[in-house]
Amino acid sequence: MTTATLTLQAERLIARKKLVALAAPVLIAAYLIYVFFAFDVPGLRDRVSLDNMNTLLRDTYSYKTHVTQDNRNGEVSIAIEGERKGTYPQGDSPDWVKLGPATSVDLGDGHLITLGETVRYDIPGYGTVTARPGRSGVNAELPLGAVPDWINASRNRIAITTDAGRLTITRNRTEVFRYFTGWELFFFTLDSPFHDLSLTQLIANGDYGGMWSDFWNNKMWRHADVAWALVETVLMAFLGTFGAAIIALPMGFLAARNFTPLGAARFAARRIFDFLRGVDGLIWTIVLSRAFGPGPLTGSLAIMLTDTGTFGKIFSEALENVDDKQIEGLTSTGARPLQRYRFGVIPQITPILLSQVLYYLESNTRSATIIGAITGGGIGLLLTQAIITQKDWEEVTYYIVLIILMVMIMDSLSGWLRRRLISGDAS
Repeated sequence: MTTATLTLQAERLIARKKLVALAAPVLIAAYLIYVFFAFDVPGLRDRVSLDNMNTLLRDTYSYKTHVTQDNRNGEVSIAIEGERKGTYPQGDSPDWVKLGPATSVDLGDGHLITLGETVRYDIPGYGTVTARPGRSGVNAELPLGAVPDWINASRNRIAITTDAGRLTITRNRTEVFRYFTGWELFFFTLDSPFHDLSLTQLIANGDYGGMWSDFWNNKMWRHADVAWALVETVLMAFLGTFGAAIIALPMGFLAARNFTPLGAARFAARRIFDFLRGVDGLIWTIVLSRAFGPGPLTGSLAIMLTDTGTFGKIFSEALENVDDKQIEGLTSTGARPLQRYRFGVIPQITPILLSQVLYYLESNTRSATIIGAITGGGIGLLLTQAIITQKDWEEVTYYIVLIILMVMIMDSLSGWLRRRLISGDAS
């Protein structure tokens, strides 16, 4: 082959590589452009609602007290988050609500609402809004001038949202919302004798058993149910992960080339592993929930099926890389096959086995949250219920914080176990 031919081939090869190097970013850019329009990114600005985002964000760290007047009979009720479990007893109210023939609601900073046949809202810097709700509508009267954006008025409804709170008036009901920072009634509900007591007063009271009982059996936050839900979530992850490891270990020997000379058996075992891990855990959850019904056990089985496929592949590859010299040494002493596996193989793969099992235990703790939402068990179910209500976002925050803490604890625990069991370091 002449020098000219070699030079020509080299130039063609270089040109081909340049073309490939140029084509790759062009294809990626084209795909991103397609995604930009296919996902309607330009229309995102029209769809996004900053007001809803702000309301949602505020609800995660605050609560609102509802002051509601029935416009048909004038009855006034006060409830935290609008729940019956947070309703003030008849005739009782927080200090910013003055009950009477004309109930006064002080939202602070000069914002004053008066309830009765005529509803008045004195808004500093704007004026007074009045309404006479009845069969003909809310009959609202606003100060002269353009209606601001924070007032939404129609014949049958008026909604006023300010930094101090929110007032909504319809023909049948007038409702005032006032926001406060924190998670109200987190420790004690209104019917508890320990409600509204300071920390000093609680310590001086001395009835610690009663305090714990009222806290643990809190009807709004359900601390006892939440604690059991966390236990269920960890149990789902534990049973699924270790059940998969117990099943996958003997099957790993079947799939390992140096332990199973029969190719058909190895092929069948490997395809079973591919099938089990090829189906996502959520799909297994849905299938199993139809077969066995909802419950934590269904979630554990879903995790076990998926992880059996994953562990089977990991364990079989680890078995194919064991040192044969230890096995040969045991064979020379007359050890039986089970003894060779127990003392010559298992100690070699134990670090890999424990490391992977503990890692998946930590990972499955997170997965069990989502699986629990489908199967009806664990903290995932409570989280889904709180999200569906569209009002208890402070509870959503509470559950998310607990899930993060649970994952952090499992991460620390699995790390400590890895150091303790694999390297013998207990620190």
